[in-house]
Amino acid sequence: MSTVISSLKGWRCVVVVASLLGAGTVAGAADSGAAAVVSRLDDTLIEVMKDGQRLGYEGRLQRLQPVMQQAFALDYMAEKSLGQRWNDLSEADRATWRRLFGEFTVANYAANFDRFTGQRFDMLGEEASTNDTVLVKTKVISPGTEDVPLTYRLQKIGRAWKIIDVFLKGTVSELALRRSDYSSVLARDGFAALTTVVRGKITDLAAGRGKRERP
Repeated sequence: MSTVISSLKGWRCVVVVASLLGAGTVAGAADSGAAAVVSRLDDTLIEVMKDGQRLGYEGRLQRLQPVMQQAFALDYMAEKSLGQRWNDLSEADRATWRRLFGEFTVANYAANFDRFTGQRFDMLGEEASTNDTVLVKTKVISPGTEDVPLTYRLQKIGRAWKIIDVFLKGTVSELALRRSDYSSVLARDGFAALTTVVRGKITDLAAGRGKRERP
């Protein structure tokens, strides 16, 4: 979910939902389920950043948590972030990892979306993709810096569209980067070591350290 953040200068971004454009765009996409999920997330990020300093980290965390749990398929992403090594975990360890992955993802956003400095997201379009997924394309407009394409991949889980990956510059998969990082730690040092590392990152984020982590 910033190695996106590192390239977006801490993800201090605001979203402006514009008309959906481009070839492959679904008719009426502004009202469709997938685009609406991204729009609701973006609206919340705007509110949180504009009120970020008053809220503080804990306030931002509480504001973001229910919205992110609704927008992201966190359990699905937790499993995919470990690749084939997920199959080696016990049910207890799987439950621990789902909880920890979700906590870290929300903490990462709460730490980095901390103030509004004039950035925005422009919504560019929505199109069907592989394996019954949908891509919702946006662009981060940051004053004084290069625009950054940002694409969300969503899949219908049950009856709801959920974000399952985020692509920086349209091609760099956050989930793949996480999988590379986590799988290597898990293979080298084991599950207990991996959870210690991630808990340490959450502690750092809460203390204002370790910002610009990938979600």
